[in-house]
Amino acid sequence: QVQLVESGGGLVQAGGSLRLSCAASGRTFSTHAMGWFRQAPGKEREFVAAISQTGDYTDYADPVKGRFTISRDNAKTTVYLQMNSLKPEDTALYYCVAGKLATQSWYQYNYWGQGTQVTVSS
Repeated sequence: QVQLVESGGGLVQAGGSLRLSCAASGRTFSTHAMGWFRQAPGKEREFVAAISQTGDYTDYADPVKGRFTISRDNAKTTVYLQMNSLKPEDTALYYCVAGKLATQSWYQYNYWGQGTQVTVSS
């Protein structure tokens, strides 16, 4: 069992930056691929970024490539999402996820956090 707790969301102006953190419980963090998804009101959940167990593989959705960076610290059992050059369209509830594969498919992730709200004002 893995429990995920996100933090770091908030209100920021367009062009600003935020860093999301996701603290994972349990001793199996290093055996899980990690990822971030987001969901805006009235929209479907969408993939944002994923990272493999060792961190040597990362994947990003096209809208965030070059602006967002996913990383992990297995010693701290934490995964991060550095978000730069934020846009109003990045406004959403951001979820941290854990699973066996670093994939863009939400159904491949077994564990989900409660989410942290990111709001970008124009």
